[in-house]
Amino acid sequence: MKPTSVYPVILTEQVAVSSNFYKDYFGFETVYEADWYVSLKNFRNTPSFELALLEASHSTIPEAFRKTAQGLILNFEVDHVDAEYEKLILKENLPLHLDIRDEPFGQRHFITSDPNGVLIDVITIIPPSESYSSQYTESVWLNKERSSDSDD
Repeated sequence: MKPTSVYPVILTEQVAVSSNFYKDYFGFETVYEADWYVSLKNFRNTPSFELALLEASHSTIPEAFRKTAQGLILNFEVDHVDAEYEKLILKENLPLHLDIRDEPFGQRHFITSDPNGVLIDVITIIPPSESYSSQYTESVWLNKERSSDSDD
């Protein structure tokens, strides 16, 4: 298989509210909108990122699976997590489920949530502790370092 696109679809009872949330706080734009389904895209990045919201009770979902999203975390990697914390938590008062902190495995992050209770982990990659650095494959870690070096 060679997919042309892969993106999450959140089953929700709040399609419009959820759509507005991702547009207002995370820079997504509507590319398709119906009362039961909204397709969103963030064009600020190359490649762009997609996210869709689907009415959980819609007939296109097999009946046994018509439930709202649970147990899902969306990771948003950003360049400056502290600035996003200031904006989303301190200014916009989004719910805070895990306060901003550094993790030894190589992340500085905080966790908020969308109107459906889907967790949103906002992350900046930082150097991992020595005990965790060996768990990264060299090519992945070197690519991250090269990427951050070219941003300077």
